[in-house]
Amino acid sequence: MISIGYFSIIGMLSHIIFIYITWTAMQGINFEPLVRKNRVVEARIIIIFMTIVIGAGVSRFVLDIIQWSQDLIYLF
Repeated sequence: MISIGYFSIIGMLSHIIFIYITWTAMQGINFEPLVRKNRVVEARIIIIFMTIVIGAGVSRFVLDIIQWSQDLIYLF
């Protein structure tokens, strides 16, 4: 039971860290040419959603790789 709690904490921290890394990486992209005039708020919301989707996806991938590598001991 304790290991499930630890993995939950690691999962939450992983998601937050990768979302932050994605956010800082996306700051280097110039989205201004893609934004219509007077639609700045909507563009920011889309950028936030894209950041969450990409960051959570990468985090899930890393957590899956960790889990799969721990499960390899049951193969042999």
